[in-house]
Amino acid sequence: MKVPLGFSFSGVHAGLKPQRKDVALVYSDTPCSAAGCFTANKARAAPVQDAEPRLPASGIQAVLVNSGNANALTGPAGQQAVRTLRDELGRVLSVPPSAVLTASTGVIGHPLPVNKVVTVLGPLKDSLRSEPDSAAEAIMTTDTRAKQAWRTVSIGGRNVTVSAIFKGSGMMHPSLATVIAVITTDCAIQPGVLAAALREAVSTTFNSLTVDGDMSPNDTVYALANGRAGNPSIADPGPELTVFTATLSDLCLEMAREIASDGEGATKLLQVEVSGAPDTAIAQDLARAVAGSTLVKAAVFGADPNWGRVLATVGARAGTQGYTVDPYSAHVRIQGISVYDGEPKPYDPAHLKARMREPEVRVEVCLTGGEGSSMAWGCDLSYDYVKINADYTSLIVPRPDGGVGRDDRLANYSPAFKTTLLVEALSYISRFRGKRCVIRYGGAAMVKESLKQAFCRDIELLRSAGLQPIIVHGGGPELTRTLDKLGLRQEDGLITDASGLKVVEMVLSGSVNSELVTILNNMGDRAVGLSGKDGALLRARRIPVEDGRSREHVGEVTRVNHEFLEMLLGQGYVPIISPVGLGEDGQTYDLGSDAVAAEVASALKAHKLIYLHDAPGILRGEELFNELTTAQLEVLLTAGAFAGSMQTRAKMALKALSGGSVERVHVIDGRVPHSLIAELFTDKGVGTLVTR
Repeated sequence: MKVPLGFSFSGVHAGLKPQRKDVALVYSDTPCSAAGCFTANKARAAPVQDAEPRLPASGIQAVLVNSGNANALTGPAGQQAVRTLRDELGRVLSVPPSAVLTASTGVIGHPLPVNKVVTVLGPLKDSLRSEPDSAAEAIMTTDTRAKQAWRTVSIGGRNVTVSAIFKGSGMMHPSLATVIAVITTDCAIQPGVLAAALREAVSTTFNSLTVDGDMSPNDTVYALANGRAGNPSIADPGPELTVFTATLSDLCLEMAREIASDGEGATKLLQVEVSGAPDTAIAQDLARAVAGSTLVKAAVFGADPNWGRVLATVGARAGTQGYTVDPYSAHVRIQGISVYDGEPKPYDPAHLKARMREPEVRVEVCLTGGEGSSMAWGCDLSYDYVKINADYTSLIVPRPDGGVGRDDRLANYSPAFKTTLLVEALSYISRFRGKRCVIRYGGAAMVKESLKQAFCRDIELLRSAGLQPIIVHGGGPELTRTLDKLGLRQEDGLITDASGLKVVEMVLSGSVNSELVTILNNMGDRAVGLSGKDGALLRARRIPVEDGRSREHVGEVTRVNHEFLEMLLGQGYVPIISPVGLGEDGQTYDLGSDAVAAEVASALKAHKLIYLHDAPGILRGEELFNELTTAQLEVLLTAGAFAGSMQTRAKMALKALSGGSVERVHVIDGRVPHSLIAELFTDKGVGTLVTR
């Protein structure tokens, strides 16, 4: 992340949370103009009560944020804790206490162990760096990933940077901030003007964000501007303020969407657009109502195109608020597909359901009789949301020393739910026990940290259920970025430049393979990383020249050393294979993960070959095929129904099945958490199944 001039960050572990960093410091070497937006909750936390009457202001230099403890509803002791932290941090940084702001997030109602925080103030100062990663990590609660964003813009002839670290996952509902965020900028701007810009940015972004309909007592967005960019100070409305506000709003929009997509237990981002309302405020209120509807959110989780819930929510909100809105004349689209326009519209339920399995679901409600429009963001309502919040305070318990510990008990799902889930899954588990499945791992699942973790947990579950998984991975965006950075040439995703071959091996067999092995082994699996060159696992030959293009280092598999893999599987290992092979000529070849997965599956006579990619399954345009036979797939390929990576996967599926060794091929969406388990262990599945 690009950081504004003069700002530094740090994050350390103070013991407010069991293990992870839990105290962050944001510091400016120059006094700042500062502004804030805060929760409308009357049960305001102590840091909010302290900061709100002090802002906007000048002379602010530090923001201290702790996670793991909300310091809310803690009485006079909570307010004294804030004063103590301001005094002590001011002393450590040699700034007045009035230059310090604080924020807290975590469990409500527990006294803040001030001494633990005071103890780490020195280390916080000593570890200040221009990189914000540690601070972004330290403010996380139930977030699955650290969150950062930034923008650059030219103002007054100078380059200005606006950046933010932020957190947010649950207990969020519109009314001012709905998040803990610290926005920093080196723009020169007066405090009152900064406050106005922040209010405008928040009003159309964070104020349109809802995860669960519950408003935190700690919601805070701080904005600090130290003027180090050297632009003429913005003191009045004008072009410079317009540009700054637009940049700030764009940054806040990214933050709001990121928070919604990482909502507690969320599997999908929900975007609701309302147009044709009597005015913008009504449009915003209706959009927020739909995004926050429990029934709508549950339908999105289940990929159920239940548009009636959308219009029912619009009608209910309009009725209780007295809006002149007619749901009967509305036009509703889900994922761009018309489902209602004054009357129910015919659509393909299976196709729309497949589209709703995508990571982002868009709902549009077009009303009549007005010009107001607005958007709101939320997420689906999953089983995991209930699990997280059913156990929230039980999992985090105070220790005698003032810190916290964990009480790791089983989640309290209802007996009926567990029975239904287990009955459905057990029939598949018993059927698949002892079977081998080759999984091609790539795309978004390799990039997003939460998807990596979900994939590895799925592999762990497969092994626990008695399956024998074998993973073949690609290089993903990391390989592309590395090659682009070095100016090396790629064709069709395969390296053709001799100077890039070592880079391919380094990324595939080193970075990507090693990371996956580490995650799985830390989860208790027995993963072993393999290059196709190890144990002569993959023998290869050069692909002949096509269309005059040199493909000197691109190869195809000639033999798989299945005996080697069978030995590892027999000893309980999970082989993780990078797709490079060794030719009889001693040359190393880039083989491509799609082809290697198919060849390995055929050699092992695997029961299943599974491709994770960035689409709901095998698509022809936007049409998803839930099931295909090899005969049907061959007809589609001959007709040119597919292109690019979709065509490659279709060809590999056909090749694997045509050989007679592989029984089934699945093509599923790697962008959806736990899609692997959902495809294998549920009746409906989530992708495309190809059979002979």
